[in-house]
Amino acid sequence: MHNLRFSTPTIPKPWVIVTPFHASHIQATIYCSRKHGLQIRTRSGGHDFEGLSYVSEVPFVIIDLIDFRSVDIDVENKIAWVQSGATLGELYYRIAEKSKTLAFPAGICHTVGIGGYFSGGGYGLLFRKYGLAADNIIDAHFIDVNGRILDRKAMGEDLFWAIRGGGGGSFGIVIAWKVNLVTVSATVTGFTVSKTLEQNAIKLFHRWQYIAHNLPDGTFPFVLLRSVNSSHEKRTVLATFSLFFLGGVDELVPLIRERFPELGLVKEDCTEMSWIESILYFGQIQNKSLDVLLDRTFQSALSGPAFKAKSDYVKEPLSEIALEGLWSKLYEEEAELASIIFVAYGGIMDEIPETATPFPHRTGNLYKILYTVNWQKEDNIKTQRYISWIRRVYSYMSSFVSKSPREAYINYRDLDIGTNNKGNTSYAQASVWGHKYFSNNFDKLVKVKTMIDPENFFRHEQSIPPLLSRWKKRGN
Repeated sequence: MHNLRFSTPTIPKPWVIVTPFHASHIQATIYCSRKHGLQIRTRSGGHDFEGLSYVSEVPFVIIDLIDFRSVDIDVENKIAWVQSGATLGELYYRIAEKSKTLAFPAGICHTVGIGGYFSGGGYGLLFRKYGLAADNIIDAHFIDVNGRILDRKAMGEDLFWAIRGGGGGSFGIVIAWKVNLVTVSATVTGFTVSKTLEQNAIKLFHRWQYIAHNLPDGTFPFVLLRSVNSSHEKRTVLATFSLFFLGGVDELVPLIRERFPELGLVKEDCTEMSWIESILYFGQIQNKSLDVLLDRTFQSALSGPAFKAKSDYVKEPLSEIALEGLWSKLYEEEAELASIIFVAYGGIMDEIPETATPFPHRTGNLYKILYTVNWQKEDNIKTQRYISWIRRVYSYMSSFVSKSPREAYINYRDLDIGTNNKGNTSYAQASVWGHKYFSNNFDKLVKVKTMIDPENFFRHEQSIPPLLSRWKKRGN
């Protein structure tokens, strides 16, 4: 469990946890769960932001894929087969064992499970160059509600489209994925430059909004905001400007000096490394060997023990006045361990059609925002205070972000934006949250769901509903 918000005594527990070693164990669990009226929650890494891979309000079983974690790398053909229970770190480690110039475009939190991550799209350091993880999936092995094991050819292109970004837990269980590996330079470079409010951080970020999405596609620019103690023991807001670059420092520094001279970047701010080392660098993992990528229990510095998160997409730059209002929220007491991350879009994301996969957030976005409020496990009694803070921030930002719908990222799951009923959920009710995650792709997801799981066996608070199904008529 990677979010201790769900570790309280009142959180419902599963009837049983199944850790299958073979596909037949999953098939049998589906059969028995259907027969006895139990829901299934499938866990690959346990990182669902709302705990939907391991918590349910109705009687349920967890299928934990921890033993479905093989990774097979084919360097010659630049492909890999990876099972859903493997972590991003395990995939990266096995690639790096075989090659210094092959990689996979996914995230920097290495303990995240492949199954859930791929199911929601998945972005990372290389997404402006090579697209999402889901854009680089070329086959899969999938178990449906009837226990059939289907590959891409057997499942058909519509279902194959749906499982690459349509969210986990709606259609069936993907047990393995075939992916294309991508080429990276032997040397990559990263920098982090931090500026406080008193060092003109707001003006710098205001300028960053006009520059970042136009930088070359071999870059990954992002900014982290958080409150810190200043030298005089007063709180201030620190903005950390970071960037990943496919290439050396001698190329990067002139590029940033030309495009973003206000930042004042110097060579000493930069670190050259290999791609695999950049996962540790941007994951804020210090003084550890690459073996840490194989540690599934590692507590990432990127999120607290307990947390609540929300997301937004921004189409137009925010004014300095709007930014001042956002900065001010980070001085509030509940924001002591909060952070706001801005991730630049652009690059190849402007060229991939929004219908290519269920993930619709492509062209027209300057950047994405991830808001996170963190707290210690012993502060779970104050959970509502922290959640109220992040809801206030989200409400404040409503005028400045995407509208109709206000878009959100499925892998940053947020039950505040809408949920299904425990029993029957109408298309209209599900579309409230569905269009925020999937925009116009939601309707196609509903059609695929109706085809593959018409009785809505695979379901949770934000699963895709079927249309006019038999289960609905029976009132199941």
